[in-house]
Amino acid sequence: MGDQARRYVLTGAPGAGKTTILEQLRLRGFHVVAGVATEMIVRRQADGCDEPWTRDDFLDLVATEQGRRQRAQPPAKVQVYDRSPLCTLALARYQERPVTAALAEEVERAIRDAVYQRQIFLIGPLGFVTRTAARRISLAESLVFARTHEQVYREHGYELVVPPGPLGDRVALVESHLR
Repeated sequence: MGDQARRYVLTGAPGAGKTTILEQLRLRGFHVVAGVATEMIVRRQADGCDEPWTRDDFLDLVATEQGRRQRAQPPAKVQVYDRSPLCTLALARYQERPVTAALAEEVERAIRDAVYQRQIFLIGPLGFVTRTAARRISLAESLVFARTHEQVYREHGYELVVPPGPLGDRVALVESHLR
């Protein structure tokens, strides 16, 4: 991380409250980088593809865009990312899909170049999932996906910080680490 930016990843399974926490951090003045996968799902659904996450090119598109966004960020001392290429690796494992060359390259670059801080904020499930057109996962599936995220980050040597409790406590814990 030669540019001196401290890049943190906030991740977890769908429906864990990541978006709400990220919005609170943004309102408190932190530079938040929006997630790619959900945005891509919504855009593709608007174009008529009902389940874009099942397409062969989805993982490559997400991983490539994650890398592009990371490299395109303006200078900011602290940046908070809604997921990383390691999350896309977790998605590949969860879906039992092969790791594509583009995904492997982005994961390798993130690790080799120490793009993200070693501390990763893993937001635990809330105990329910509100289904949307882009989020079609049950609570049971979400719990499996959360464990997959945890396994991927641990395998790659990251330290997981799991903020407990209600929203305010979760935001406060993340903010204390960022400052």
